[in-house]
Amino acid sequence: RRHKQYREELNLTVAAPLPLRAEAGWLQFQLGISRDGLYPRSSAAVSRLLRDLRDLPTISADYSQDEKALLGACDCSQVVKPSGVHLKLVLRFQDFGKAMFKPMRQKREEETPEDFFYFVDFQRHNAEIAAFHLDRILDFRRVPPTVGRLINVTKEILEVTKNEVLQSVFFMSPASNVCFFAKCPYMCKTEYAVCGSPHLLEGSLSAFLPSLNLAPRLSIPNPWIRSYSFEGKEEWEVNPLYCNTVREIYPYSNSNRLLNIVDMAIFDFLIGNMDRHHYEMFTKFGDDGFLLHLDNARGFGRHSHDEISILAPLSQCCVIKRTTWLRLQLLAEPEYRLSEVMRESLLQDPLAPVLTEPHLLALDRRLQLILQAVGRCIDTFGEATVVANDTRQPQRPAVHRAKLDT
Repeated sequence: RRHKQYREELNLTVAAPLPLRAEAGWLQFQLGISRDGLYPRSSAAVSRLLRDLRDLPTISADYSQDEKALLGACDCSQVVKPSGVHLKLVLRFQDFGKAMFKPMRQKREEETPEDFFYFVDFQRHNAEIAAFHLDRILDFRRVPPTVGRLINVTKEILEVTKNEVLQSVFFMSPASNVCFFAKCPYMCKTEYAVCGSPHLLEGSLSAFLPSLNLAPRLSIPNPWIRSYSFEGKEEWEVNPLYCNTVREIYPYSNSNRLLNIVDMAIFDFLIGNMDRHHYEMFTKFGDDGFLLHLDNARGFGRHSHDEISILAPLSQCCVIKRTTWLRLQLLAEPEYRLSEVMRESLLQDPLAPVLTEPHLLALDRRLQLILQAVGRCIDTFGEATVVANDTRQPQRPAVHRAKLDT
């Protein structure tokens, strides 16, 4: 009976449960996760997965667990409450594939208004796509494979969903476009709807990680978390010696965790993401495992502004992995300029151009600011102290970091 119900939910008509093909892109990607990253440097499985995300028809659509938690439909912890302007759906494909769909909210040439707080900013589908490409170029490999896709919201969402609540939020706009909006306890109005043209809508599709039953993950508060209120500051924002306190706390005291936090800060500074309140990591790989760089949709909001405070972990702690340092220096060389490598990489995406030219050029400018920050650290404490071998904990500088102008 359970199998029959499952088949009906997936629109399957076969008499027996479908076997999982060993060559399925979703499976090969998940099996390739290691302590070095979500996928190997040269991964045929990721290429195949991106192609599947781009081309395979959807067989069902539903709200994400975040929205279901708010509607009382599931027991989900650690939920950051979404509003009506932050709509995301789970789309399913053959071979039990599953992806997070984030629709286009903002045109590429639009910038986040100066008066917006980071925690009420739009979520941008093209930021998710660009973040995957940048993460891969930096050789972090901590962002799940993400691709852009033009979705027919009628055929690929409305007609395949079994969720009556999701069905109920679809409507036809005065311009005869098919639209839908988020169903949540507040700020859920037709003014915040996303609309096709008349049926087609851009969006990003991010591959799901293995289920928590198969690959448990921890969600950990970022030591450099920001204040999620309209006033007030966190300790790191007012105390230049804050990193000394963090270093006394396990696991930042005796593992590579602090170096991984610095990697994440460098990544977030390049994309302009201020919204990193938590980070996740697989429990299987222990304290030295890599940090997952998830939920990057608030990146690439303002190309005209560089938010230096995002670099606080680097400028306050004055440590960086040698591999990261070498990669950043390489991407500053004229023949490997970051903006040009990104431009070429993003041309592979179906929604190219993913970023506008000012956003690409901002990457070069921000990279120079990172190199300058590391240079100041080296001038103060010496390269042997600042640039750490990736496999051992860096030496702790004895000199107070207040010397540095952060």
